[in-house]
Amino acid sequence: MRKLKLQVQMSVDGFIAGPESEMDWMRWDWGDDINAYVTELCNDIDTILLGRKLAEGFIPHWEQMQANPETADAGSELMTATPKIVFTKTLKSSDWVNTTLATGEYIGEINNLKNRNGGDIIAYGGATFVSSLIKAGLIDDYYLFVNPAALGKGLPIFQEITGTLNLQLKEAKAFNCGIAVLHYTKA
Repeated sequence: MRKLKLQVQMSVDGFIAGPESEMDWMRWDWGDDINAYVTELCNDIDTILLGRKLAEGFIPHWEQMQANPETADAGSELMTATPKIVFTKTLKSSDWVNTTLATGEYIGEINNLKNRNGGDIIAYGGATFVSSLIKAGLIDDYYLFVNPAALGKGLPIFQEITGTLNLQLKEAKAFNCGIAVLHYTKA
């Protein structure tokens, strides 16, 4: 069975964006150490899952990076070449390359994906979409990239759990840019 991995940047106080979806606090001065880690994390990925709100900025950003010879790199190649599924209740069609819209019931769709042959699946968000995946117990591996910033309030991803979510720490790793990744699996 394929695993569903979550890769998300968050603040030390657990928010993935500010109250108005601000992301200016995230560290992007990544060095070779964190880039190599993310490359390794994504080596066995063959599908990306996104919520509609994040997809509207995420997909065009990576397409633009890949189209520009000065910014194209392995990361932008991965993000544009990998098939993406955008979960939406509002979009009727997509002009994005390598993108399929999923408009049905997400739990069944994701369980079907996990049961197909292929590489692992990675989810990037946004907050509402990721919260629903966590609540439904669909995430197998959590890769929480904790940025050295506290926001005080914002958009959390653990807001919909109704009881304790027990996780097992697999790895904690600090990077030169100040980000620490915490890799958890279901306990």
